[in-house]
Amino acid sequence: MTKVVEVLANREELIARSLLVVCSQIQAAIAERGICTIAAAGGSTPEPLYKLLSAQDLPWDKIHVFWGDERYVPSDHQDSNQKMARLAWLDKVNIPPSNIHPMPTGSGDPAADALAYQTQLQDFFQVSEGEFPAIDIILLGIGDDAHTASLFPHTAALQVRDALVTVGNKDGQPRITFTVPLINHARCVIFIVAGASKKPALAQIFAPVADDLTYPSRLIQPSGELLWLLDAAAGEELQSLG
Repeated sequence: MTKVVEVLANREELIARSLLVVCSQIQAAIAERGICTIAAAGGSTPEPLYKLLSAQDLPWDKIHVFWGDERYVPSDHQDSNQKMARLAWLDKVNIPPSNIHPMPTGSGDPAADALAYQTQLQDFFQVSEGEFPAIDIILLGIGDDAHTASLFPHTAALQVRDALVTVGNKDGQPRITFTVPLINHARCVIFIVAGASKKPALAQIFAPVADDLTYPSRLIQPSGELLWLLDAAAGEELQSLG
């Protein structure tokens, strides 16, 4: 694993740097393998990144978009990660509809929908049961509680090692989420983190010793690249780390 920590002066510079990194990773993946697979994150931090991505001249027909997690709501719900990404980014670019791979949330059975998305991933990446694909880019954020994707502290999802996708739990509300091993098989994981409210969580995530089940982002140790892109409000105390 190659780990890089960058602290940018403010949120605007964080998003600008994130755009450069993501575009570079997209171009590199396409140059090497002919396509790029990217898993989008939810939350408020990546939305301005998506808006900037929508203005880029990229080979959209070679880019496939997945999601690392999704709230268990209809795709047109205001809380939907898919809806946010479509409005900010995907509806504004010339990407084939077949290149967009949202998490299903409509069956009324979160476990069945998680399994359906796992099957989609296995079919797309042509991996067998028990194998994990290498997604080119997985975008992640963290919560004030150090969760990432929908991997929340002390929930069953943190322990899943034999599946690509599982059901997360946020205060009793189901989510669909990538599992820890799927994230850790990525070629590049990019955390994008802003705001002073994240400092206590980051201190524990970067601490030499802390409880992984209490601070789930500690579990993300990909085999490829790990990039932490932070604004100064979040990362000022981590500038010397890498």
